[in-house]
Amino acid sequence: MKIAIASDIYWPMTNGVAVFAHNLANGLAQAGHEVLVIAPSFNGKRHVTTDKETGVKTVHLSSARFPFYPDQINKVPAKKEVLGHAMPRLAYKNGIWWSYNPFKEVNRALDEFQPDVIHLQTAETIALAIMRYVKKNDVPLVSTGHAYPDNVTSQFKIFKPTMLRKPANAAVRWYMASFLKHAEYATMPTEMAIGDLVPKNRKHFQVTVEALSNGVDLTAFKPGRPSAEIMRKHDLKPALPNVASRAQNGVPRVLYVGRVDPEKSISNVVYAFQQVLNKIPEAELVIVGDGIDVSNLKNIVAKNEIPNVKFLGKIMMPELLELYRSANVFATASETETQGIVLIEAAATGLPLVAVDAGAVKELCQHHKNGELCQPGDIDGIAKALVKILTKPEIREKYSKGSMEIAERHDLKKTLARFEEIYNEAIQLKNNG
Repeated sequence: MKIAIASDIYWPMTNGVAVFAHNLANGLAQAGHEVLVIAPSFNGKRHVTTDKETGVKTVHLSSARFPFYPDQINKVPAKKEVLGHAMPRLAYKNGIWWSYNPFKEVNRALDEFQPDVIHLQTAETIALAIMRYVKKNDVPLVSTGHAYPDNVTSQFKIFKPTMLRKPANAAVRWYMASFLKHAEYATMPTEMAIGDLVPKNRKHFQVTVEALSNGVDLTAFKPGRPSAEIMRKHDLKPALPNVASRAQNGVPRVLYVGRVDPEKSISNVVYAFQQVLNKIPEAELVIVGDGIDVSNLKNIVAKNEIPNVKFLGKIMMPELLELYRSANVFATASETETQGIVLIEAAATGLPLVAVDAGAVKELCQHHKNGELCQPGDIDGIAKALVKILTKPEIREKYSKGSMEIAERHDLKKTLARFEEIYNEAIQLKNNG
């Protein structure tokens, strides 16, 4: 099968959409399909690359920087200071790349490739060109929705007031849903994500929308002893064991992995950890990732004199796996997850989870099965959950086993196999009119 994957956000960006689209393209190619990826370039110029291992061909479209959001590839630079005061950031040196001439370049790429089916991942400029192409050329379309409206509106201070945010979210919701309703078949990572984005009244929304996990490679993400070399590199001592019968010696370690941006509400985890230290003074909080909220979090840590908080920056596989293995519990306070690939990764490595009951998180963090589910914004509740897990080895062992059981349902191999079936269904639906 000839499959085109189109995404305005793509590897080596490190958010969930980019990681999933990259995993999908490589997995389908390894299964024997011919795969073309259409994405923005990260140098501004149109060019074509081919992965030597998988054969995936990527057409990088002519692009320009959108300076009001970081690219998630380069480190976010520190704010400029004037007389010792950090100045407000109006733009980013390494802004996100968006295609500025997608219609002509998408047509050229797809006319040359002649896909059997197109799989759309996003809702920006490339997506608009894809929608025009499939309508004009009668090509089957599968569309996946990955985002909540909050993922967009939370980035802009103008939408902070409720009276502005509600109509803005409604407009973004309608826009995102439009890319699903005009496909032959649509997917989102969870049932909760579907319920939030797709209208309850299906009179004008008749396409099938299926909940299908983004999945992770369970052959890569699994429990194990962390690399001593990686531990030394980041000045990390061995953590407590997550097995109740072993001697309980080691550092009680809390881990966060992901984008360090305001909508992730990591400050709530930091404040909760401050309370944890009152009960467990030797505990550590390790934050892995980069984003626009790093400086704010570091200021919180410094201002409140919170010890044992380590910011490791952006770290990729295979080193990232060793950091999952170095922890006792994974914590997040994000309220805007449509699924959360990092939650699946953490669960697959046997980590108990502490999260908040918002978005689609509770499909991965199941209360008293593999972790503790708290109310959004409940810093005290997050702190109590962390203390409970870090001080009770029998709870860690129970939740660790529960996490691995839940992760089994999110094997990337199952996701790839189902998408192959969906592509065939979409082709059949298009052929049947």
